[in-house]
Amino acid sequence: MFSQYETLELGSTPVEESCAQVGTDDYMNRARKECHAYMGQFPVPADVDITFGVKRFQHDFGSYLEVVVRFNTECDRSVKYAFGVENNLPGVWDNEAKQELNR
Repeated sequence: MFSQYETLELGSTPVEESCAQVGTDDYMNRARKECHAYMGQFPVPADVDITFGVKRFQHDFGSYLEVVVRFNTECDRSVKYAFGVENNLPGVWDNEAKQELNR
């Protein structure tokens, strides 16, 4: 039996912003903070079955973090919303994310 949920990887920051680099001092703390600020840029409508989260991946240079969206493949609205997010990623930090990052 197949799971009715799939996950899309969205990166760790908006596409035009710099991000914490794997292997640098305090990478995990900085990357986690960036990922949480990035997740805040994605509103979650009440009528979709999705969740945003932070996932750890392995790489030759060490572990790294990315924001992911997990969605119900049996709910058309959820599928459409998740792929809409993936296809329209923000280019820059919004004001709320900037404030969160500066705390």
